[in-house]
This record gives sequence, structure tokens and C-alpha cells, in this order.
Amino acid sequence: MTQTAPPRLPLYDATAEAASGVVIQRYSTSFGLASRLLTKDTREHIRNVYALVRVADEVVDGPATEAGLDHDLAREVLDELEADTERAMRLGFSVNPVVHAFARTARTTGFGAELTKPFFASMRMDLEQTEHDQESFDRYVYGSAEVVGLMCLRAFVHRAGRPTFDDAVLVDGARALGAAFQKVNFLRDLHADFEVLGRSYFPGVDVRTFDEATKDRLVADVQADLDRAALTVPLLPVDARKAVGLAHALFQELNDRIAACPADRLVTTRVRVPNPVKAQLAARVLAGRAPLPSRAAHHRSGGRA
Repeated sequence: MTQTAPPRLPLYDATAEAASGVVIQRYSTSFGLASRLLTKDTREHIRNVYALVRVADEVVDGPATEAGLDHDLAREVLDELEADTERAMRLGFSVNPVVHAFARTARTTGFGAELTKPFFASMRMDLEQTEHDQESFDRYVYGSAEVVGLMCLRAFVHRAGRPTFDDAVLVDGARALGAAFQKVNFLRDLHADFEVLGRSYFPGVDVRTFDEATKDRLVADVQADLDRAALTVPLLPVDARKAVGLAHALFQELNDRIAACPADRLVTTRVRVPNPVKAQLAARVLAGRAPLPSRAAHHRSGGRA
């Protein structure tokens, strides 16, 4: 009797998923913590999205250069990564485990090159552009962060029977939260972006003359994005609400700490949320309690929040 060999693809799929899980575990305690609140299926999709985004970031943010790649080679590697991603989304396979896992998520949840093209376009901007005007900044934030929010939204709602991209409120919230995350990271990395990578993301902002008024304006812009995003969290499927709520709470805490940090210190110090505070925020979210009002909200209400 001839024995049929067991299929090999499920093992490769599982290995690719595990590889993406390692990426988020090593690179982001905040997203890793929030993703643990998701169901297994959704958590894997979010990890798959995060892993590809992080790998692309590493091509443009230092490791490729440290490995000896010049600008042209880094661009070539990034182009190859995009081509591999698009091919894997069409065919369902890649020899790169992170790309393979991402393609599985894209095919399962229903997005494609309409979201990956803007993302890779923004990554190329990091190789070619060191300063931004408002138009290029908006385009960069959309491609590098807002589309990632839309990918995650697909993962959250693909089994919930919602018309994902026809729901303007959910789409606006996903884009706003992605934008807030990106802008907060720009603020906390002002020094490293300028001194190490030679970049200045915020239009018209010079790190060398960064002052309180500029900081307050940028913090308020982030807060507006966070406030827009907060309105949509209750509209998400139940299994996603706590995870997104925790991610929102963590970045709200970061924005509050940036607001409280003197401008001259912000340009030399990377603001962090201590692990005990992260644990407290997670406990509040798990208990179904809203996070404490932001300091920005407290200030706007004249101390009544």
C-alpha cells in the first residue's frame, strides 16, 4: 500500500506565523502587549502585518546600512521586498517567511496592493527625502501608518460581517489611530531621527530651535487624532475592542508624557512608558474600565476632567 505524504504547506504556514511572532516580540513591547488581548486568529494577522512593516523599516532605518548596503542597494532591496510581497499576495507563497505570513493575512482578510503600494512608497521616501512640506508629510504618514491601520482594520472585521471599507467611521478611526502612533513616534525620536538618520519629519520644525510652543502644537495635533480614534473603538468587533483600547491607552500615555516633558529635554531624551504603568493600563482595560483621562483633556477642561 502506498502511503500519501502529509501536506507540507501547513507546516510552512505555521513556521512563517511563528517568525512574525518573534519580530513583534523582539521589537515592540507595546504592540506585543496589546496583541495578546486578541483572539488567536486575529492576533496572528496583526503580527503578520507588523512583521512586514518592521522588516521594511529595517531596510531604510539603519541595519541595511550597517550591513554595508549603500543607498542604491538599499533601494534595490526594498524594491525586491515589495515585488516579493505583491507576488506572494497573488500566488499565496514566498520563500521569505515574513512575506509569506503577511500574504496569507492579505489574502484572508481581503486587502492587496491598494494598501501595500502607498506603504512601500513611504519607505522609499525615507531613502530619498530628509525634510517634508505639508503635502509630502501627509502622504508619508498615510503610506507609512494610516494604511497599516487599515490593514489591521481588515484583520479585525473580516469575520464580523461588516462592510469594512464602506464604513467611513471605522476607516476614519483606523487612519487616525495609525497617524497618531506615527506622529508620537516622530516626537519621541526627534533627536535620533535628526542626529543619526538626518531626517526632520514635521514640516517647518527644526530640532535645533525646538521650543515649547512647537511641542504644544504637535502634541495637540496628535491628541486630535487620538480623540478621533477613540470614538471608533466601541464600534469594533468585541474581540478587538480591548486590544485596540489598550494600544490607544499606551499611546495616549506617551503623548501625555511628551506634553509634560520640557521641549529642550525632549530633543535629547526618548520618552517611554515604564513597564509598571503599562501593566496598570492593561489591568484597567481588562477590567472594562476606561483609562484615566489624558492630561491634555484635563488641561482643556480647566482641571475638571
